[in-house]
Amino acid sequence: MSKTEPPPRRLPCPVACALDLFGDRWTLLVIRDLLLGRTRFKDFLASPEGIPTNILTDRLKRLLEHQVVIQVSDAAGSRHLAYQLTEKGRALLPVVGAIKDWGLKWEKGTKA
Repeated sequence: MSKTEPPPRRLPCPVACALDLFGDRWTLLVIRDLLLGRTRFKDFLASPEGIPTNILTDRLKRLLEHQVVIQVSDAAGSRHLAYQLTEKGRALLPVVGAIKDWGLKWEKGTKA
């Protein structure tokens, strides 16, 4: 498998394919953090949900394979790489926004 080619799909159903990519708790939270402007591995680890490092590594790798994020040089000029949403990744903004709105409406005690 090349870096530019995402892994093969199990099913042609678009809902199933989307869930294969971001249908777990952690991946959507990483995408949320990227949409909020977090870019570095340490930024994701600092989120209040407390994602374990091995899971974060796996989720970032999956997002890279599916071309939802790319790695870029850190804006601060350090030797560390940062992550940036691609156009495909930025297209998830209304999806994450709709989930947030649903949670605010239907789950008591939530806040944005």
